[in-house]
Parts: sequence; C-alpha cells; structure tokens
Amino acid sequence: MKKEFKIFLYAAIVIFITSCSNDFIEVTPEGLTTEENFYKNESDAKAALTAVYDLMRKNSGGFENMITMFNAASDDHVAGGGGESDGAGIQSFSNYTINPYTIPESFWNDYYRGISRANVLLSKLPGIPMDEAVKTRFEAEAKTLRAYYYFNLVRMFKNVPLITEPLTATQYYNVQQAAPADVYAQIEEDLLESIDNLPATVITDIDGGRLTKGAAKAILGKVYLYEGKNTLAAEQFADVNGTPGQTSQYGYHLLSNFADLWSFTNKFNTESILEVSHSAQGSHWGIWGGNADEGNTVNVMVGPRSYNKLDNQAPELPSGWSFNVFTQDFYNFMQGDPRFNATVFDLKSLKENGHADYIAGYQDTGYFLNKFLPKQADVYDGSLGGDAVLNYAQNTYAIRLADTYLMEAEALGGTGSRAQALLDAVRARVGLSSVPVSMNAIKEERRRELAGEGHRWFDLVRWGDAPTKLGSRGFVAGKHEILPIPIKELSNTLIQQNPNY
Repeated sequence: MKKEFKIFLYAAIVIFITSCSNDFIEVTPEGLTTEENFYKNESDAKAALTAVYDLMRKNSGGFENMITMFNAASDDHVAGGGGESDGAGIQSFSNYTINPYTIPESFWNDYYRGISRANVLLSKLPGIPMDEAVKTRFEAEAKTLRAYYYFNLVRMFKNVPLITEPLTATQYYNVQQAAPADVYAQIEEDLLESIDNLPATVITDIDGGRLTKGAAKAILGKVYLYEGKNTLAAEQFADVNGTPGQTSQYGYHLLSNFADLWSFTNKFNTESILEVSHSAQGSHWGIWGGNADEGNTVNVMVGPRSYNKLDNQAPELPSGWSFNVFTQDFYNFMQGDPRFNATVFDLKSLKENGHADYIAGYQDTGYFLNKFLPKQADVYDGSLGGDAVLNYAQNTYAIRLADTYLMEAEALGGTGSRAQALLDAVRARVGLSSVPVSMNAIKEERRRELAGEGHRWFDLVRWGDAPTKLGSRGFVAGKHEILPIPIKELSNTLIQQNPNY
C-alpha cells in the first residue's frame, strides 16, 4: 500500500495523548499509544477527547491556518508576505490561481484527522467503564466537534466524504464523496443530539475552551444560515443572543470596550462563544503546525518586517512576516469608524512622519492587522525552550457574540424590530448611532466589526457577492466558491475533483 496521507488514516489507529494545563485544550504532548492498549478508563477517554479538540487549532495555528488563508482571498486583504512565492497556497488563493497542486493539503486532511479521532472515541465510549454523566458529555463534545469540522470541510470543498465510523486503512481508498445535503444532515443530527447534553457554562480556569450548550447552538445556527434555513437559524441565534445588548441566559455579553477583545490575556471573556486556545508551551520549528504546537501563528504572520521604533509616538512591536496587509479599499472604508485603530495598524503614516520604520513586504500597503498584532510584551520569554516567534499565546474567536448578533439579523432578512435592535447593539458598543436595518447595513457592519477574523470571504460567497467584489482579483463564478481538492487525495482513491479544476 502506498504510504500517503489519505484523509489522515493514521489518525484512525493512533491517538496522540496529551495532558491538560490550566485550560482544557491547552496541552503539552506526553507520548502516544495504540488503540489496542488504550480506552481503558475515564482518564484515557479524556485524553482522547482532548486529541479531538486539538484540531480546533486549525483556526490560527501553523502557517496553513483558516484566518490568514481566508483573509488573503477576501477583498479586505492581500496575501502579502515576503514575496510572490512565499506560501504557494495563500498566494494562489489570494490571486485566484489556486489549483489542486497549490492548495495546502492540510485544509482537507487536518479536519479529517479530527473527524477520525472523534469517530474512534465515539465507537469506544460505550465500552469504557466511567461515570455515565461524564460519558454522555464526552459523547456530546465529540459529536459537536465532528459537526464543526464537517461544517468547515463542506463550506470549503462542498463535495466531501462522509465518514461517521472508524475505517480500516484499506477502506479509506474506497470512500466516495457524499451529497452536500447529506453532510449537512449529519452535521445537524450530531448537533441536535448533543446540545442538551452539554453544560450551559464552564469554569474557565478548569475547562476553558470546552464546548457549551450556547456554543453548539451557535454552530447550529450558523449551519442553518449557510443552508438557507433562515427561520431555524434565527431561532438558534435568538436563544444564544438573548435580549440585544443585555446578558444572555448563557452569560454572553458584549464587552464594553471593543479593543479589549484583542488583549492576549483576555481569554474566555463574556463575548466569546467558541474560542480556540493557544499558549506558550515551548513550540519549535520541528513540531510547528503539528499536534504538539500550541502557539498562535497568525500573530507573527501579520506583523511588519524588520520593524524599528524611532520615537515614543510608535509602539514597541516585534517583527513579523507581513502577511494579510489591508487593501487601500478597506482602509478607506473604515475611515471614521471607532473600531479603526483596534483593527488597522497604520504603519504607513508612522513611517511617513518619522516615528517608525520597517521593510516593506510583498504587496505592502502599510496597513497591518492590529487585532492580532503582538506587542513586545507579548513575546515568549523562552522559559520552556522553543522559538519565540512560534509561541505567541493569543486565543482566537471562531464565533463571538457580535458575530451571532449580526448573523441573527441576517437570518431575519435584515428587517423588523429585532433585527434593528441586534444591529443597534453592535454599533452602540462602539458609540455609533442607529442606522436603518437592511441587508446592506448588516453586510457593511459585518465587514467593519469582524474585519481580519477570517469571515469575510465566506460571507461574500454566502451572499452571492463574491463575483462582483472579487472579480478583479480573478474570482470566477461557478468555480471559486469552493476550493480544489488536493491532488494527493485523488491518487488511488475514488475521490473526484471539484468542477472546473
């Protein structure tokens, strides 16, 4: 048999065992073991569940992460970096020359690794002697994570295999793609079976990052929205959101200061619904992007190259790799918005006025993504070993409350008093007055509020606006709404390439 990664079949038979630190999914590797001598008790089950959570790091860990990849393909950013060959995947997605050879394989197989781990755990849980209530919760978490990973896969690739039980190595070569509707049906089923078995809240010092009822309902609302089931989506979001501007039944509340969302230390705050954990755990180049890498790579990716503070008008910043610089169009769009400074680091202006200097990267505009831009104080001190640039510890939001407010307003069709109140709450938090609610107002608010967080490309595709907004970048309608399947997944398998690739 060819030793190729086919939907990460190795994950079906090998589980990386990790131990928990302060937060449930901030872990350090302790070793690995085989399926045959594992799954004996609750401790084993918890370690296996932690391994399922591990793939949440795809949002912002490693060079091939969701945030910078999908930012690069939107109208708000360009890929940037050190040159036109600095990351074939991110560059080709940004200019729409992406093809089966340049698409990073990890966007396909990382999520299938998580799904495989979930499938194995779900198959083993019934036979593990442990507290039944804990077992029920573990099952709900595994199913919710499986649903979330499938959701990301189906909205990226559309035509994906649906695998819900462990497979042998040879079986992976005979897997076929499922109808997207069937994948969405399984996602819905997993979430609906799990929601009532998840806790309403968790103690963040012990279980920070673990799934809650509100998080699962927010995922389900988002799934419904992408399916066009707007009434069902609005129902889920309304339960999560509660009264706009007030504290919801799950304890969610908009932070009073927008800039506080981006503090490295402000983890698991009241606006966070689904959060991806990172920590400084001594990551190094040998494990970067893998299971043992706990750092946030977005932080170093979006920083300016060879940054030099010249006077006290400029902040103390470490140097970075200059990816995801904002476009001039976005810079102009954000003028006058109270969120501008927390969103955009205008290094162009600082340089022109003699306050700071840097080396311009590829496609440089001078406008950097401030939400994830680390300060010098955020640099890893090296106490655990490893490389500083790989050990930034900022968590990232997969879903936060302002996001669900605006998704509910969208699901309501951009009309009515509730949609107006949801839009008003997002604007009022930053001191903006009310504007009449409409789909266009919601679209513009999402662009301002969620800039740089990896949502814009998916929004444009969902709204059908991508051909207009991205046509000048090379976006082709009927093709680029989904990604090409990595070429290796087609070798000696039954997987078929997506249309027009």
